[in-house]
This record gives sequence, structure tokens and C-alpha cells, in this order.
Amino acid sequence: MSLPLSGLRIIAVEQYGAGPFATQHLADLGADVIKIENARDGGDVGRAVGPHYFGPGDSHFYEAFNRNKRSIALNLKSSEGKEILLKLVEKADAVFDNLRGDLPASLGLDYAALARANPAIVCAHLSAYGRTGSRKAWPGYDYLMQAEAGYLSLTGEPDGPPTRFGLSIIDLMTGTTAAMALLAGIVEARKTGRGRDVDVSLFDVALHNLAYVATWYLNGGHTTKREPRSSHPSLTPSELYRTRDGWIFLMCNKEKFWGVLANVVGKPEWIDDPELCNYAARLKHRNRVRRELDDVLMTADTATWMERFAGKVPAAPVYDVAEALDNPFVAEQMRVVAFEHPEHGPIRGVASPVRIGEALPTRAAPRMGEHTDEVLREAGFADDTIAWLRRQAVVQ
Repeated sequence: MSLPLSGLRIIAVEQYGAGPFATQHLADLGADVIKIENARDGGDVGRAVGPHYFGPGDSHFYEAFNRNKRSIALNLKSSEGKEILLKLVEKADAVFDNLRGDLPASLGLDYAALARANPAIVCAHLSAYGRTGSRKAWPGYDYLMQAEAGYLSLTGEPDGPPTRFGLSIIDLMTGTTAAMALLAGIVEARKTGRGRDVDVSLFDVALHNLAYVATWYLNGGHTTKREPRSSHPSLTPSELYRTRDGWIFLMCNKEKFWGVLANVVGKPEWIDDPELCNYAARLKHRNRVRRELDDVLMTADTATWMERFAGKVPAAPVYDVAEALDNPFVAEQMRVVAFEHPEHGPIRGVASPVRIGEALPTRAAPRMGEHTDEVLREAGFADDTIAWLRRQAVVQ
């Protein structure tokens, strides 16, 4: 099987969510991701994140972030473990970590420490607040970033408490950004023969994601606030509306869709109504738009409206997680895939969002230390040396 990242080797000192999510993107596309875990500490802490488990040390959470990787149980705090790391780096393209910002340098995981083993090595670091500045030694997590970067002030109903995203969106976005940064470093290293450190932090990504909202404030002094029904701050209709059995989200974010919507719901007179005929008018009279659309849409259920809007008006039903995954369109597009585990059998998960026209690998997440012997042999270690390293608890 020829995959886009076949031949790429990444040594990953990672745990929990954001870091493993980054390297899983790469492993799905064919990269050889060698996950280093310290068995003395229980390995990746994500193995123990509940409440759902396939077995001891193998949580559903861990399986969601670590498929298609290899695992080596290695104690990087020992002198022998550090030497093994240098040996692995010789044939690697990148070393990735998601440690606290002050730790990569102290553990010898930065370019200054690893370049002697491989001048072309790229050292990608994912941390909470970066490896420089007053917060480099601070621990940090997704929800904290959402709070400080303004997300909670933008989410939820105006009269409700500040509200976070339902998902760990900063972890996921930072992981994706880190995968991009790592690949950018490798592209440069293959041109120049010299690697570098590349840094991504949860805080920086959270702030960067403010995008146009940030530009509005920085250039116009406008502070965006929460709007009722999750509505767009300037376009309408672009929010939640009631149907007979629930809710539907409509997004007429191009002017042409207003006319289509008016005709589909049997209200062609809305097209030329001076209070509804363009973006500015509808924004000024948003309460009327909301009231009149509710009245019309509540005459039928969500499924009926989706049939009428399909391909004409941008619309989506409001699903819970089960409904989202059981959606017939998900099945049609084969977005749920079975990943094979040697003990548990098929483990179902969401497919990589990258499509390349051929099948991607479908190995479930590795057991801790599952590939220790295999990886060490590839690095040139003899079986008797590996046995000695096991006796010394350097590897497991």
C-alpha cells in the first residue's frame, strides 16, 4: 500500500488528547509513528481516562487517539533510555512531544539536544502556553483556553452563564495545527538538510481561532457578544428555528438563498418585503424573521423540511451524538470504520477526514510496549541486549 506519508518516521513522546490526535492524523496517512511510553508511570495517561474501557489500561478514550501507531515502553529518564532515544532519532524525520513547555529542553527533546544524532531532525512541541515566556512552566487544558480566549463569552444564550464548547475543540484544533507544523518542518529539512524546533500551543491556537471576530475588535473596536439561538452576528436567517418536533439550523449566508427559502416555504412575498428583502433589512428586523420562520416551520417536522430544503437551502437537523453517528449519510460516505485489535476484535471509530482514493490503514491503538522488541531490532539492537535492557527496566 502506497500512502502519502509512507516512509516518514516520527518518534512521539505524547499522552492524553491533543498530542496523540496530532500524530494520529499522520499515522492514518501512512507515517510510522513510534509512541514512547514510560511503563513505570502507567504509560499514556489517556489509557486510564474513563468512564468506558475495553479492558485494563485500554480506555475508549485512548483508542480514539492512537490508532495505526506502534508503542515502545522506554524509560527516558534513565541514561540508557536517553541513548536509545538518540539511536531512534538517527533514522527518524521528527520527534514530537506534548509536554509542559519547560520540559522538552530539560528532557533532551529539543533540537539543541538531538541535532548531534540527526542534523535534519524536526522537533515539534505542543504545549499549553509555549516554551518561552512567563507561563512556560504552567500546566494548562482545553477548557481553560476556551475561557481565557473569549470562547465562553461567545457560546450559549445571552441570558445564560458563559458556556464552553461541547467538545475539547482547542485540543483537537491544536493537534491538527501541530501536525501541519511538523510536516512544514520536514519539508524544509528535506530541502536544507537541517531541522529545527517548531512550536504550537493551546493558547496560541485558541487565540488564532478568533479569526474575523479578532479582526473586528482589533480594527473596529467591536466586541462580539452572544446572540439568541446561536445566530450569526450579522447574517439572518442564520440560526436555530423551531419545527413541529424539534429544531433545524438554517444558514442563508448568500442573498440568493433567501429567495429560495421564501419560495420553498410558500412565502414568495417575503422576497420583496422592504423589511426582509436584503441582509441589512433582515438584521434590523431579526425578531420578525425569527417569529415568522418559526410559525411556518412548526407546521411540519424536521425530516419533512430537510426533504424540501435538500440541495436548495443550506440546512441541517439538530442531532445528538447518537443520531449524528447513525446518520444514513455517514454510512453512505463510510465515515465509521472498524479498526482491528488483537484482543478486542473490531473497534469502531470515525474515519480520517482526509480522502486519498484508496484505503487507509485500520489498526487499533497499540498495547503499551507492544512493539518494543520490533523497534529496537530495527534500530540495530541485538536480542541479548534487549533482554538486558528489560532486566534493567529501561524497556518493557
